[in-house]
Amino acid sequence: ACDLMNQGILALVSSIGCTSAGSLQSLADAMHIPHLFIQRSTAGTPRSGCGLTRSNRNDDYTLSVRPPVYLNDVILRVVTEYAWQKFIIFYDNDYDIRGIQEFLDKVSQQGMDVALQKVENNINKMITGLFATMRIEELNRYRDTLRRAILIMNPSTAKSFITEVVETNLVAFDCHWIIINEEINDVDVQELVRRSIGRLTIIRQTFPVPQNISQRCFRGNHRISSSLCDPKDPFSQSMEISNLYIYDTVLLLANAFHKKLEDRKWHSMASLTCIRKNSKPWQGGRSMLETIKKGGVNGLTGELEFAENGGNPNVHFEILGTNYGEDLGRGIRKLGCWNPITGLNGSLTDRKLENNMRGVVLRVVTVLEEPFVMVSENVLGKPKKYQGFSIDVLEALATYLGFKYEIYVAPDHKYGSPQDDGSWNGLIGELVFKRADIGISALTITPDRENVVDFTTRYMDYSVGVLLRKAEKTVDMFACLAPFDLSLWACIAGTVLLVGLLVYLLNWLNPPRLQMGSMTSTTLYNSMWFVYGSFVQQG
Repeated sequence: ACDLMNQGILALVSSIGCTSAGSLQSLADAMHIPHLFIQRSTAGTPRSGCGLTRSNRNDDYTLSVRPPVYLNDVILRVVTEYAWQKFIIFYDNDYDIRGIQEFLDKVSQQGMDVALQKVENNINKMITGLFATMRIEELNRYRDTLRRAILIMNPSTAKSFITEVVETNLVAFDCHWIIINEEINDVDVQELVRRSIGRLTIIRQTFPVPQNISQRCFRGNHRISSSLCDPKDPFSQSMEISNLYIYDTVLLLANAFHKKLEDRKWHSMASLTCIRKNSKPWQGGRSMLETIKKGGVNGLTGELEFAENGGNPNVHFEILGTNYGEDLGRGIRKLGCWNPITGLNGSLTDRKLENNMRGVVLRVVTVLEEPFVMVSENVLGKPKKYQGFSIDVLEALATYLGFKYEIYVAPDHKYGSPQDDGSWNGLIGELVFKRADIGISALTITPDRENVVDFTTRYMDYSVGVLLRKAEKTVDMFACLAPFDLSLWACIAGTVLLVGLLVYLLNWLNPPRLQMGSMTSTTLYNSMWFVYGSFVQQG
């Protein structure tokens, strides 16, 4: 490195973390050397803002090649579009949670209920620990929290985490998760969709691709290797975004140096040494920096240019999503895109169901259970009329979708259980034998029933509770005696008296030999106090 610095430096290009970037920024500012900083995250984990100290613009020689971190703005816009009010955020060990502090402050001001949980490296051990430490009621509440979740982690951790929670039945088909990371390629997207259930939304950074295939590998008079310019090429898919920005940065510097030569404004290169401490700032540093800032290049990451503050303003996010469903490996489509100038382009709201059931008559089987299903009118010779919470839901669906229905009660008035021959009775049996199209009642979802029929999302959790009268608080002066029974206190008192008496008799029958001038007391009173002091461990 010292030999290279002795030969001369025109610019510094670094692809490092925020901690090391501060040191290079100080060196570049002191020696007037243009520094093009490309922020790199750890193992594909989402970035957090570096917060590089910006001094006087005349003394600032660091340019940020990668755009600012807009995760806070994108997440807030998407969550607002989905109208979430309660959700949990999972993040991995390598992510700096301070990166979403602005987002947390804004959702807190809007009254949203947000929980945070770090995902450990050993995900299996983490999930096992939840089942070992949580009671059934706590697990049910935790499952309800997992219905809406945001994952801020690298793609490999996200795949493992989704696999674990799906296999352990911590999430159901009504869940909706959002995964946000700039470093998600097409292979990661397909794998995440394949492993997940419910609804999945993926937010990632994307780069514009020329529509003309013949022009994809040409940037001005520069030709790019086909393995890099083809978005479907496996090598291009596996490249980190930081490496794409490195390629474009080198291309930008080459254009800047070429312009310097054309304008005949070339300066001698900056020379640094590892030995001498009196290295002087480069006289041509400011001119080279201005040439780089005024230049621009259309590369693998799109338009690479710098604003007045030394940052790259060009960034685009792509929002992909699936619909709710049970099928693993279902398709995913583009829902919209986001950029800091125009905001969200597209709609993330669910597509409404089509009214394509007009003229259809469905047979609905039920079991009477107040207040869900009740008989409201029973006139001889006419069909019974029903009312209740479940009937209201059925009526709303019928009005919206346009179907008609006929309700009848299960012949044996039972919900349904498996029989010895493998068949089912009750409401479940009517559905299994295709005698009814829909079953509606206060039916409990169990694994056995889920194996033979499909359930909707649960709309009520029921548990048995016991109501007790609140005990009146009274002041008891003898509360200190409560830890022991009265008989035990009597035994203690008797022991003190008996042992004290024995100590007194032993001292009286065989008094100890004392030195000249010493005094002692062997009265019965002192013997009792000696034993009592031993009991309460006091002198």
